[in-house]
Amino acid sequence: MSRSDMDTPAQALCLLVLNTSPTLEEALVDYLLLQEHVAGFSSYTVYGHGQHAGLSVAEQVTGKRKRMQYEMVVKRADVPAILAALASAVGRDIVYWEQPVSHYGRVAQA
Repeated sequence: MSRSDMDTPAQALCLLVLNTSPTLEEALVDYLLLQEHVAGFSSYTVYGHGQHAGLSVAEQVTGKRKRMQYEMVVKRADVPAILAALASAVGRDIVYWEQPVSHYGRVAQA
């Protein structure tokens, strides 16, 4: 999102969240930095809990799997373009969801 996109009505915006295997981190960061519809994003380590299928023995013992999560505010209409080449450019171990954004902006400096 550029500064001019801050004037976009909030209902046209969403928080796109990508949750991935840590092994995809470098490829996903490179992919997102090249996307014209993504002005910036936040990333952090998270832990997934739940399904035991595919977990290593150590993950089964601890009950969690390390993941990386990426969040970006984008125009809802741009989400299909952002997701279009993810599997081929980055990998398939990516879960995503969209959340509505009710307000978006920057705090004015005094």
